[in-house]
Parts: sequence; C-alpha cells; structure tokens
Amino acid sequence: MKDIIRGLAYVVGDSIDTDQIIPAQHLVYSLTRPEERRLYGRYALSGVPTEGQGLPFGNIPFTEPDAYKSRFKIVVAGKNFGCGSSREHAPFALQEAGCEAVVAESYARIFYRNAIDGGFVVPFETPVRLIDKIRTGDELEIDTRLAKLTNLTTGEEFLLHPLGEVAEILRAGNLFEYARKAGLIPTTA
Repeated sequence: MKDIIRGLAYVVGDSIDTDQIIPAQHLVYSLTRPEERRLYGRYALSGVPTEGQGLPFGNIPFTEPDAYKSRFKIVVAGKNFGCGSSREHAPFALQEAGCEAVVAESYARIFYRNAIDGGFVVPFETPVRLIDKIRTGDELEIDTRLAKLTNLTTGEEFLLHPLGEVAEILRAGNLFEYARKAGLIPTTA
C-alpha cells in the first residue's frame, strides 16, 4: 500500500453488489493466466446500470470499450459496497482495472475482508456521504497514514476512518505475506 494514492475519482451509488462489480458471465476467466486475468479489469463495474455509471451524471463506463485498464484510480461509493456473493473476484477485478482504493460509507464485510486479505484495493470508510460531494473525474489524493482524502479539484478535505491494524496487512501486500513476515507461517527455502 502506498502512503499517497492519487488519481481520478469514479463515483457510484449505494448497494453496488459483486455482480455489478464483476458480472457472473465474466467469472470464467483464469485468475492466473495473464491474457485472461486482464479481462477482469476490462469488465470491472460493467454490471452497474448505465445511469449509475460515473455519478452524478451517469453513462460513464469505468473502463473504456476494448481497454483493460481504467483511467479511474479511486472508486467513491455509498453504503453497502460489495454486497452479494463472497467471491474474491470483485476486489480482484477492481485491482486488475488499475483501481487502488475504494472509499465507501460502508461495506459488505466479506468484500471488505477479501479486499484486505488479498491486498487487492485499500478499503477506506467515510463518515461523510462523499458521493454527494465528489464527481466522477475529480482528482483525489488519499494520505493513507493520516486517513485523509483531499479533492484536488475543489480543495475540500475529508477525514476517513483510519485503517487501524489492517494497514499492516495491506503494507505487507496481503494476509499471507503479513503472516509470513510476522513469523506465523514458515518461509520457503
């Protein structure tokens, strides 16, 4: 995890579920074969209804047609982001698209744990309804150590909930690497 995450915002609403993050028909691709795994990035957030893609105006795809990476690095969401199934493909797809962080009012706990355990994206929670204050395309900066989001487009600053102990897992890369570095599992020779 970087100390500073900077990039364009992509804003979505409440209760964005895992089928909207990565539709079920795209779960057939390999997570390990590079030519297939990049397809997760191509289809990330493609299940969000058109009017909810890139708020406040909508009709802005997260990833352009025929692209595998998104120009948006930070997803800003409402309540209950990542609800639905327990599959880790949802945070993986966001990472594969180039997303580095999600800032939401609340998360489905399984999405939150998958994001942390796999080290896919940094999941910050906000006490403020940011989807009413940030627009898709605004340039944002997140100081992960201070848990502060700055909208560089408007100059507004918002304090986020600190990551707490999960920051160490994210700094290690994922839960497995954290456990290895902590001596909880043996290293391979």
